[in-house]
Amino acid sequence: MIKIIRKLIPSSFITPIIFLLKDFRLLPILFKERYKVGETQILGKSLCYADSASFLFLYDEIFIKGIYNFETDKKDPLIIDCGANIGLSIIFLKKLFPKSYIIAFEPDKKIYSLLKDNIQSFGFSDIELHRKGLWNEETTLEFFSDESDGGSLVNKEISRLDTVKIETTLLSNFLKDKVVDFLKIDIEGAELEVLLESAEYLKNVQRIFIEYHSFVGKEQKLSDIIQILNQSGFRIIINNQGLFSPQPFLKINTASGMDMQLNIFGIRM
Repeated sequence: MIKIIRKLIPSSFITPIIFLLKDFRLLPILFKERYKVGETQILGKSLCYADSASFLFLYDEIFIKGIYNFETDKKDPLIIDCGANIGLSIIFLKKLFPKSYIIAFEPDKKIYSLLKDNIQSFGFSDIELHRKGLWNEETTLEFFSDESDGGSLVNKEISRLDTVKIETTLLSNFLKDKVVDFLKIDIEGAELEVLLESAEYLKNVQRIFIEYHSFVGKEQKLSDIIQILNQSGFRIIINNQGLFSPQPFLKINTASGMDMQLNIFGIRM
């Protein structure tokens, strides 16, 4: 079985997917061709995914590991999801807080279409979807789509990426005069630019999650992100994500033009 997995799926996905195999209902997806739209059932509802391996990885992080899980006394928390992809994070958070109001952004046209279909399939209300990217100005930019979970404004290193034009907006527009109970930022390398643009209003955010991306051969910006979060009064917890190098002095693992991904959590104490 392990040999088959290694042939079908990138090495950075193997550990979480082996763990995921405890949920045998999703086992057939493991053998689906990558970058092909498919359909499955989760929580008794139909869900469409864009890429088999990406779906399994996200399902593991969100539903099995529960990385977005949080507690609040509010019955209707405000949640902002930057990089909603096909909607697994929204589904998890809506099941956690059925009366929550969620503002979500997904710029990739194909992925956005699946996102809308999935939200409709689950029958959720109080969700505001935007087919836009987040950036440090409102403009139109080139977007590099990989038709899974790795579309990016900044990662031009993968030959299979298709270039499309997308509209961008400012995160600060959605943080002003609000108390945001949870802010999720998973925007494939644009995180620092967006944080710098919205830094003044991060004081309105109670909890923040950032997926940090380090690109091969490019300046690392982790210290800048940590500084912004520190200045905003967050206590920081960092976990490694799917891509990491257990023996970096001997070998640095890379995938999708990156040499490291981290999950950064900002908590108010």
